[in-house]
Amino acid sequence: RSTKRRQDAPDLPTRKVAKTTVGREFAGRFRPSMFVTLTCDTYGRVREDGTPVDSGSYDYRRAARDAVHFSSLVDRWWQNLRRVVGWDVQYFATVEPQKRAAPHLHTAIRGAISHEVIRLVTAATYHQVWWPNHDRLVYDGDQIPVWDFRTGSFVDPDTGRPLTGWYQAVEEVEEPAHVVRFGRQVHSKGILGDTEEAGRHIGYLTKYLTKSTGEVVEATSIRQRDHHDRLHAELSITPCSPRCAVWLLYGIQPLGANAKTTPGRCKGRAHRRSTLGLPGRRVLVSRKWSGKSLADHKADRKRFVRDMLASVGIHKPERDTTRLIWRKVAPGDQQVPPRAHLLMRAIAERITWRAEYDRALLAAQPPPGQHPQTSATPLAA
Repeated sequence: RSTKRRQDAPDLPTRKVAKTTVGREFAGRFRPSMFVTLTCDTYGRVREDGTPVDSGSYDYRRAARDAVHFSSLVDRWWQNLRRVVGWDVQYFATVEPQKRAAPHLHTAIRGAISHEVIRLVTAATYHQVWWPNHDRLVYDGDQIPVWDFRTGSFVDPDTGRPLTGWYQAVEEVEEPAHVVRFGRQVHSKGILGDTEEAGRHIGYLTKYLTKSTGEVVEATSIRQRDHHDRLHAELSITPCSPRCAVWLLYGIQPLGANAKTTPGRCKGRAHRRSTLGLPGRRVLVSRKWSGKSLADHKADRKRFVRDMLASVGIHKPERDTTRLIWRKVAPGDQQVPPRAHLLMRAIAERITWRAEYDRALLAAQPPPGQHPQTSATPLAA
């Protein structure tokens, strides 16, 4: 496979990435941030409800493949952006579906980057999928490969010949099976902290976090349901990974295939009707976004819970574990309680914790008829 840049993509200037995670400072005290929205390319004209004007010419195949590989495209965009600006850009982002059921990215970026650079990086970013060609189904309906216990592989139901193995199929690839790009619609905006505008854009990032994808992409008309059905039908025959069982329909044996594998039946999220190809990670946070380690975040969560419990008179003092010695239990140790006792004690402990925390949450709720004021929900679009 070629590692050269595609001729149809503009070149990008690159710089050595510095260790800093913040952008320029303006007027000696302002460090503005950015809010950026990236979308997929167009697959055909759509109406206001997201359904295609002409479903016959709407490119469902490309829409399905773009959705499956959207997360890889986003990762490549971050790599390119960091190389162009020359510092370790940090972000908090969410991946959400549009009305047309195509994924798009909302992201907050620490530091200011020119709008021209954002547009240039977006136009020059692409992801090549170096997989075997899967444009035409080899098996369909009742004519599907069968598992041969003698050879330990899937074989053709008529000839008995083993299917092409994954590594062999990849070796024969001469051009990418698919190329993913962003669309032309790029929205970027500079934002200052502690402003009304900052609260509104935080709402964009947080308003969907407690909702399932099915609640976000909800078909309210027959036309929308037909559109989602067409997209799901294409996703059901679009491989999502080298281990996807859909590869068997194209005459290729995926990695990890065994006698329990059913051709064309993959449990990946990309093939579900409720997700319509959206990636499993809908919230993307860079490692240095908060400047804290995993241990710091764990300590923050513990402190938050303790404060909540203390507000209703439940005090949980910090245990001193410095004098404890941890060692593995030797087989046959008579001082170890039975496993059933340990499990029941752990369950009882968790039930107690849950009841105490629920009590603290109920006490923190406002009186009936009043609603808490937050910076995100009332201002979210």
